Amino acid sequence: METILVTGGAGYVGSVLVPRLLALGHRVRVLDLYLFGDDVLQPHPRLEQIRGDLRDTGLVTKAVADCSCVIHLACISNDPSFELDPDLGRSINYDAFEPLVRAAVDTGAGRFIYASSSSVYGVKPHSDVSEEDSLEPLTDYSKYKALCEEVLHDLRHPGLASVIVRPATVCGYAPRQRLDVVVNILTNHAVSTGQIQVFGGAQMRPNIHIDDMADLYARLVELPAERIDGGVYNAGGPNHTVDELAEIVRATVSRRDVDVRRVPTDDPRSYHISSERLARELDFRARRGIADAVRELEAALLDGRLPGSLEASRYFNVKRLQEVDLR
Repeated sequence: METILVTGGAGYVGSVLVPRLLALGHRVRVLDLYLFGDDVLQPHPRLEQIRGDLRDTGLVTKAVADCSCVIHLACISNDPSFELDPDLGRSINYDAFEPLVRAAVDTGAGRFIYASSSSVYGVKPHSDVSEEDSLEPLTDYSKYKALCEEVLHDLRHPGLASVIVRPATVCGYAPRQRLDVVVNILTNHAVSTGQIQVFGGAQMRPNIHIDDMADLYARLVELPAERIDGGVYNAGGPNHTVDELAEIVRATVSRRDVDVRRVPTDDPRSYHISSERLARELDFRARRGIADAVRELEAALLDGRLPGSLEASRYFNVKRLQEVDLR
């Protein structure tokens, strides 16, 4: 068995991915600050958990040692969280990236999988934005995601198969739940209050179910290195407007009195991505839809797995970062 390092493995996607990798028989090492709880990942004989900061280069070198693969998920995630402290965001999302890749090269890791973002494209005048389109990020968060892609490209090394994934917004239930991303926000409010507030509504928001996201990373671990080396892939399901997402949520939840209210917004972000390259080259397609995510979240909200869903900071990145005062 080989060991896979998952940075940010106790985060939203990591909390689904790590158990998936363990179930497939891999050994997994997690490097995480555990800002959202120590109990996100259940103990397992093939799981090693390291509490630490990605900016600690000595710790990073130790964490990467003897790993065959690095899946890099750790970051200050999304625009509002990044904007709380841009210097902190840069130090984690960008400055710490090159030392991590160099450590992977120096210690002989066989592959490096980087979670970038579909927001790196900015707003395009056409639909079905593909990997051939130029990168025109609108925010610092997406700018540094794009710059890290350049770093990984420049440090590509024979023997280190590298692949870049540009995910849509992830949705659905996870042991480390986020309720500050669009589908999850809408579902939480529909179930908990019976009211959904839509800002604008015409903006496109591609999404991907969290189980599809975990399946993709697991597939990238197990595919032959030559099939993925140098690859750049959008990863999303169907593209919907925020209005359409709200209507899917309203139609899917069990309560029938959900009121959708629309308010103006000056948010220019609108994304419409194509994931056809991923389907064509790696035979991977998202299999779950928005309604699946909504049903799973509703079940978790109703059965007590997500107590305090409207106010508990552990579900909201900005609130938790403000609490811990990370520097």
